[in-house]
Amino acid sequence: MTAAPPPVFRLENLRKTYGEGEAAVHALRGVNLTVEEGELLVLLGPSGSGKSTLLNILGGLDRPTAGHTYFRDLDLATAPDAEVTRYRRLNVGFVFQFYNLIASLTAAENVELVTEIAENPMPAREALALVGLAARTHHFPAQLSGGEQQRVAIARAIAKRPTVLLCDEPTGALDVATGVHVLKAIVTANERLRTTTLVITHNADIARIGDRVVRFADGTIRSVEKNPQRISPDELRW
Repeated sequence: MTAAPPPVFRLENLRKTYGEGEAAVHALRGVNLTVEEGELLVLLGPSGSGKSTLLNILGGLDRPTAGHTYFRDLDLATAPDAEVTRYRRLNVGFVFQFYNLIASLTAAENVELVTEIAENPMPAREALALVGLAARTHHFPAQLSGGEQQRVAIARAIAKRPTVLLCDEPTGALDVATGVHVLKAIVTANERLRTTTLVITHNADIARIGDRVVRFADGTIRSVEKNPQRISPDELRW
């Protein structure tokens, strides 16, 4: 029998505190979680529940106050800065609520910014085609809708073939129909590239596109539930 691959992430008693004394804010309070290879995980909870803090730590943008954050065998909590930077550059793709595209560059040129630092990048045209924007290669951000700009941001994130894709409220600024197109792009990247994907949302309906749903409240994980069957974003209504 072939041994199962090790988890992509293993979190052990993860804690994050901002400030000190009575003014201290406990953003994470002892989080334990395992994320498997190729999994699509939805992190669900209200604003301030710790979701974004966790994503920033997983992405190597922040360090925990205590506990361990293992990416395979690398503990992001204690690794030297240079190792964390290399991890972030080679293994992580980010998608945020706001697109952060450069207005003076075309869609393809925005994607190519990331491919210049990757070891085995996907051609910009291929990444844009994967998210349904093959016909928008030479368009500038001002010529694209909000949903199309977000899909360019997703193409930019996946073009370096990251091990993990971290999405923080990717549909937060979009209407339902546009949000569905964005979620389809994320699901396509997860399924075709086998990119381990974490999606933050406060929208309970979106949780149904994931393999598992992790519910956050007050800096803790309240429950982890496996979806009986992932649904297509086309089936979502919210």
